[in-house]
Amino acid sequence: MESQIAEHTAQLPQVGEPRNPGMELDLDWALGVEANTSAIERRCATLPGRRSVKKDHQAAWLLKAITLIDLTTLSGDDTVGRVQRLCAKARQPVRADLMQALDMEPITTGAVCVYHDMIETAVDALDGSGIPVAAVSTGFPGGLSPFHLRLAEIEESVKAGAKEIDIVISRRHVLSGNWQALYDEMKAFREACGEAHVKAILATGELGTLRNVARASLICMMAGADFIKTSTGKESVNATLPVSLVMIRTIRDYHERTGYRVGYKPAGGISKAKDSLVYLSLIKEELGDRWLQPDLFRFGASSLLGDIERQLEHHVTGAYSAGYRHALA
Repeated sequence: MESQIAEHTAQLPQVGEPRNPGMELDLDWALGVEANTSAIERRCATLPGRRSVKKDHQAAWLLKAITLIDLTTLSGDDTVGRVQRLCAKARQPVRADLMQALDMEPITTGAVCVYHDMIETAVDALDGSGIPVAAVSTGFPGGLSPFHLRLAEIEESVKAGAKEIDIVISRRHVLSGNWQALYDEMKAFREACGEAHVKAILATGELGTLRNVARASLICMMAGADFIKTSTGKESVNATLPVSLVMIRTIRDYHERTGYRVGYKPAGGISKAKDSLVYLSLIKEELGDRWLQPDLFRFGASSLLGDIERQLEHHVTGAYSAGYRHALA
């Protein structure tokens, strides 16, 4: 099993992949994008049953999934202690005895994601680990604060040490078909991030149609997004397989047209180990192995890690442990 994932243990993000520089807004391309909802849903309905891995292969894929998690806490009652404990878990996401039984070297999560107020705490707690801090920004989760304040929030988060910024788009631009405004907004966010990588949160559950999801994905990439992300985790509908398939195929089209790879981050509602395996198989089939690295794929999750560790303990011992034995923070 070690040989299956040894190449994935290094956790430095964005290694060796040229940044997406964006391009001029191409409305002919964007408005020509369609989405066949019934075909997309049929494809996604068959995926969980057709693609499964067992035993050592499953354990290897679950360890891989851990390295792709943006370990997240975005609660109004976050404290310094909670964030410090979360960062400790990011440094050692699986108990040492389980890693030893699996004959694996230590791994870490892909990043830790927090509100701006907790960036300094997270940066200090992760010092020397190579794990980047991601911060949600631009009036998260609604994205409705004054535009100049959204830009200032990005700049302050970068100044505080965040290496990745998760921004939220203005959904009204998509719903009203104001694609120029969406492009201009995303481009301004990209510029405000400077050297930090920017993940564009589309809040897909509020965009109405899969066609809107596809067009918004493409326009955000045209404006320079390094990642496109499904959700804030605060909507009534978050990451789903049909939405993911649409966004992934848009990423593939963008790469084929421009030569630049853009990352993908499903977020919200992904809490079970078996769900992570389905998403990984979807990425492998649609985009290929290159996207199964932390610079191009992340799970936005808070409880997923606990269930993965529980499944790994079952693999080692043959028994399921109580969920409280795998607390995150």
